[in-house]
Amino acid sequence: MGLGKWIGSAMGFMTMGPLGLLAGYFIGRWFDEQTGTLTQSREAEERGQTGDVEGRRNSFLFSMLVMASYVIRADRKIMHSEMEFVRSFLRMNFGEHAVAEGEQILLTLFEEAKRLDEASPDAYRDMIFDCGRQIADNLNYGERLQLLDFLVRIARSDGNVCKAEIEALHEVALAIQLSAGEVDSMLNLTGDSLENAYKVLEVAPSATDEEVRKAFRRLALKHHPDRVATLGEDVRKAAETKFRQINEAKERVYKARGMRG
Repeated sequence: MGLGKWIGSAMGFMTMGPLGLLAGYFIGRWFDEQTGTLTQSREAEERGQTGDVEGRRNSFLFSMLVMASYVIRADRKIMHSEMEFVRSFLRMNFGEHAVAEGEQILLTLFEEAKRLDEASPDAYRDMIFDCGRQIADNLNYGERLQLLDFLVRIARSDGNVCKAEIEALHEVALAIQLSAGEVDSMLNLTGDSLENAYKVLEVAPSATDEEVRKAFRRLALKHHPDRVATLGEDVRKAAETKFRQINEAKERVYKARGMRG
């Protein structure tokens, strides 16, 4: 499926709002000119040919690009490694033809961010929060956690997450009704130290064994891959990777404490 089609069905699923307006104004104009698929997908939506499952998946993917634009430019630098991560994501999900289209979406969003920043320092941030509220209304808790996980991966892709990127991730989390603690937990998923493991579980080393068990059960419940089952096999596989990393963190903590699973 081309990007124009999934953006069209995402707009239909999200019943316009800031995300739909953003897609229609900044992206739809050149998709209509180049492929015509956005108009076709809107017509399909009106005829009821685009189902809730497709709309949910597509709204998730478009939301990720919008929020990624905020995280990528948080340090006012657009890193090659971050853009390449997004390209790889699009290539895996949509095929080679979609890479250039997705990159154009981000470049258009970067241009709009620059324009809004010149008008007011907080204008683009305000737009991101408006979009975040719509995301929170349309995606369930597990889906929003997985969206945040992709954003954390983008920030980590250059091997260093700077303070500005962490602040941007915290703001995005707040915008989509998640917590800063969930960002910090995800930032430590790839670490292999005991300190990292405690941060993943969102508990202090001074926590009791029972508190550790409760923390892991809570994480396992909210990050279970079944929560993103409607978003497609590729997103589910990413959730399974995250779930495995959480289990590995739990095992490090349990082993250090001499606890049994």
